[in-house]
Amino acid sequence: MKRTLAIILSAAMILLAGCGGAGSQTSTSAETTATETAAETAAEVAAETAAETAAETAAAATAEAETSATVTYPVTVTDQIGREVVIEKEPETLVSGYYISTSLLIALGLKDKLIGIEAKAKSRSIYHLSAPEVIDLPSVGTAKEFDLEGCVALEPDLIVLPAKLKDVIPSLEELGLTVIAVNPEDKDLLEEAVTLLGTAANTADRAEELLAFHDKQLEPLTEALSDIDPASAPTVYLASNSSLLSVAGPAMYQNSLIEQAAGANAAAEITDDYWADISYEQLLAWDPDYIILAADAEYTVDSVLQDENLKGLKAVANGNVYQFPNAIESWDSPVPSSILGSMWLASVIHPDKYPADGWKQAAAEYYETFYGFTPDPENLYIAAE
Repeated sequence: MKRTLAIILSAAMILLAGCGGAGSQTSTSAETTATETAAETAAEVAAETAAETAAETAAAATAEAETSATVTYPVTVTDQIGREVVIEKEPETLVSGYYISTSLLIALGLKDKLIGIEAKAKSRSIYHLSAPEVIDLPSVGTAKEFDLEGCVALEPDLIVLPAKLKDVIPSLEELGLTVIAVNPEDKDLLEEAVTLLGTAANTADRAEELLAFHDKQLEPLTEALSDIDPASAPTVYLASNSSLLSVAGPAMYQNSLIEQAAGANAAAEITDDYWADISYEQLLAWDPDYIILAADAEYTVDSVLQDENLKGLKAVANGNVYQFPNAIESWDSPVPSSILGSMWLASVIHPDKYPADGWKQAAAEYYETFYGFTPDPENLYIAAE
C-alpha cells in the first residue's frame, strides 16, 4: 500500500510540474509530455492496484476454502453399521445414548444442543468438568436397557446411538426420527466417528481440528519410542473394570493404546473381540512386565499387589501395577482423548524415553481447547462428585 501511494504522489507531482502555474513559460510540447507521463503512471498504478486486489481476494478465498467445511443440507451420511441416513436440516436438538458419543459431541462444541443423554451421567467426571448442565438432562437409558419411549418423547432432531442398539433404530425411524449409529471400537473407527458426527451436526471444522490434535501428539510419541525393538518391548496386561482376570486381547481398541506406547500385549493370543475371562494359571503363565487396570476398575492396585495368588508375577514383585487415570475420563476407552492414554502408558513403561511432562502438557492443551477447562495432572484419581 505504501508503494502504491508513493507512485500516485509521484504521478501527481509530474502532472503539476507539467501543467505549471500562471505565467508559466513551459512549452506546449513539455506540457503534453508531462501529461502523457502522468497518464501512463496512473495507468500503471491502477493496473498494479487491481492485480494486488485480485491476489488478495484469491488468497482470502483460498484461505476460506481451506478453513471452512460448512455442510449443505440435506446431507447423506453412512453411519457405522453401514446405513445411509439422510439428515434433512442442521440438527438443533440432539440425544446421545452412549457416553463416548456424548463426550465427542461436547468436544465438537455441541453441548448446548443436547437434550437427552445416556444413564449414569453423574458418574462421568468429564461432564462435571466441562458441561455440568448436561448431567441433569433426561436419561435415555443404557445399551442394555434403552428407554425407547423416553427418547421419543424428547422429539430430537438427531439421535446418536451405539451400534449395540441397532435393533431399536427401526422403531425410532418409524416414528419419523433420524438416527445414526456409531461404533468407535478401534482407532480408525474412532476417527470415522469423529468425522461422521462432525458432518451430521455441521461441525466439520471442529472435527478436523480434533483429529489433527491426535496426529500432532502421536508424531512426537512415535519418534520418542522409535528405537524400541518390538521383539523386546515390555509386555502389558490390560485388565477390565470388572475383574483382574478379564483382559483386552488384540482385537480390542485397548490393544492400539498398548502398541502406540511401544508395549506388547501380554494377551496377544486371545481371539475374543471383547473382554476375555482367563484363569490365574493363564495370567501366571504370561507373567507380564506390567499390569494396568482400567480407569474405572471396581478393584484396586493394592488388592492386586496383595493377592497371594499373584506374588510370583514379575509385575507384582517389581511393583509395576498401575491404574489408568480416572479423574477426567477413561483414557483406556475409545474416547476422543484416548491418545492421552497411550502417552500416559508410555510414561509408565518407558519413563526414560517418554517423561510424564509430555502427556501432561498435551492434556492441558487438549482439555483447554476442546472442553474449556484446565486439568490438574497431579490429581489423577478423583472420582466425580
